[in-house]
Amino acid sequence: MTNAVYQVDAFTARPFAGNPAGVVPLAAPADEGWMQQLAREMNLSETAFFWPADDGFRLRWFTPRHEVRLCGHATLAAAHVLWETERLPAERAAEFETLSGRLVCQRAGGESIEMDFPAIPGRTVREPHGLTEALGARPAEVRTAGEDLLVVFYDVEQVRRLEPDFRALELIEARGVCATAPSAHARECDFVSRFFAPRFGIPEDPVTGSSHCALAVYWAERLGKREMTGYQVSARGGKVGVRLAGDRVALAGEAVTVFAGELTAAAAP
Repeated sequence: MTNAVYQVDAFTARPFAGNPAGVVPLAAPADEGWMQQLAREMNLSETAFFWPADDGFRLRWFTPRHEVRLCGHATLAAAHVLWETERLPAERAAEFETLSGRLVCQRAGGESIEMDFPAIPGRTVREPHGLTEALGARPAEVRTAGEDLLVVFYDVEQVRRLEPDFRALELIEARGVCATAPSAHARECDFVSRFFAPRFGIPEDPVTGSSHCALAVYWAERLGKREMTGYQVSARGGKVGVRLAGDRVALAGEAVTVFAGELTAAAAP
């Protein structure tokens, strides 16, 4: 396929779960406006575009509205496509140059892929005006998380029951809002989360790799553990393995291709 497009479900081992990402392999850089238009056409939380560069690949991510600086599930999906289509040998690491620096993905046994991402520390802040009303519940703590807010609740059911007012949430000064709580079943996972980013055209993201860069830091300190499992309790759901190592965090998950297609000549870059 000369203008191939893939849809990959990330952070899941089965189709129609996890977080779907568009993946568009390119031979060379494409026009930014075209990438944004195709991401809008795909209408997924993120679409990844990559092309060969230096010793690896250049990687960019677009939501239906904006380019983003960091995206976990679409990076996982891009690495999966590289190996599945044999664009990259199975024994080679997938190395991507991105707006968040160099990100490296490796096969981690079985079908699991491990990604080396930056850890995102945070601090407790005063709750922004209107946040409780937008979420429909008052959090126990609000923290910074890079461009996002990390909103901590007491238990899983509070997070599950959230029914945000997305118009109100769009007024909160943050890329997205990540709600989290400790797990009620430690054998299954250590913490749960949900992620809302209506400002970027994503009312609720099914499974958010990048938010786990901050979740790993917070829960490692709170639980006294460096290796944990997070579960995003969205309607689709997805599991993310995290391992904190200094200022980096390893994110692990599986991916499955749902379909592959080809752009027509009229739509090609």
